[in-house]
Amino acid sequence: MISYRVMEAGDHEKCIELWKVTEGMGFIESDTSDSLRFYLERNPGISFVCHNEDNLIGTILGGHDGRRGYIYHLAVKKEYRGNLIGKTLVDLSLDKIKSAGIQRCIIMLKSDNEANANFWLKNGFDRREDLNMFSIDL
Repeated sequence: MISYRVMEAGDHEKCIELWKVTEGMGFIESDTSDSLRFYLERNPGISFVCHNEDNLIGTILGGHDGRRGYIYHLAVKKEYRGNLIGKTLVDLSLDKIKSAGIQRCIIMLKSDNEANANFWLKNGFDRREDLNMFSIDL
């Protein structure tokens, strides 16, 4: 039986297991239990997990900065793809972001991640070619 619920800090280990085996996932060393706990506290009720009985099969991290929404770490186990789990996770998170008064949500993908880019395009997101992204590790 597939079910969805708000992500909790205690989900971290199972989430990492899924993120590490999900192709195209941008998993970095700052994806720690402490950073996830902080993110969930700062953005309560916007991130979700999906289970098939006791097995974690999908995740989404959603949040906002008060102006823009952000989605990170959408992942669905390979054998469960094609069952609208990813779309449901996105819809759950976007509904919460929208209810917080946020009018735009951003997803960032690695430029060589075309398979996942197609998922986002099919789900109403627009590809931005007019922006460059810059980052710094602190």
